[in-house]
Amino acid sequence: MTRPVNAKWNGHAFEPHGDYHLRIAAADYEDGRIYRIAPVEDRSYKSHNHYFACVSEAWKNLPEEYAMEPWAQSPEHLRKYALIRTGFCSCIETALATQSDAAAVANVLRVSDPYCVAVAEQNAVRFYRAKSQRMRAMEKEEFQQSKDAVLDFLSKLIGTDTTTLQQQAGQAA
Repeated sequence: MTRPVNAKWNGHAFEPHGDYHLRIAAADYEDGRIYRIAPVEDRSYKSHNHYFACVSEAWKNLPEEYAMEPWAQSPEHLRKYALIRTGFCSCIETALATQSDAAAVANVLRVSDPYCVAVAEQNAVRFYRAKSQRMRAMEKEEFQQSKDAVLDFLSKLIGTDTTTLQQQAGQAA
């Protein structure tokens, strides 16, 4: 897999920006080969941090009825659960010999990844894992879509609207 390289236009050509990016380019790209380049708009750290403040605020305001849910253990559990519930996840499904095998596999998956959702139905297991929202893993547009979906989901979960949740998080920050 080729890694991204920051490059600077010198008026005639793009040059890797600094020694680090020059080493990546030398290691990952073939000399003389033509590559298509396109600008990538970086995500805002302010938006990124505000999102995590909103998730934390939603977690603090979870109704009592959710206290024993596995996804209510921490803001991180809640965020990943919301990502899964809003479709920003991967899903693996497998069939097993029996219903008890499916239940056992689902339990092992839950223990091995406390942030996942593992569902056993009859003799099948569906294993959901939230997409990473790291800046390198999710570009600006997809991050914004996931942020909007998660905040909408969390707002409904705690019985408020997204604007109020965002305002409360802004005041808490």
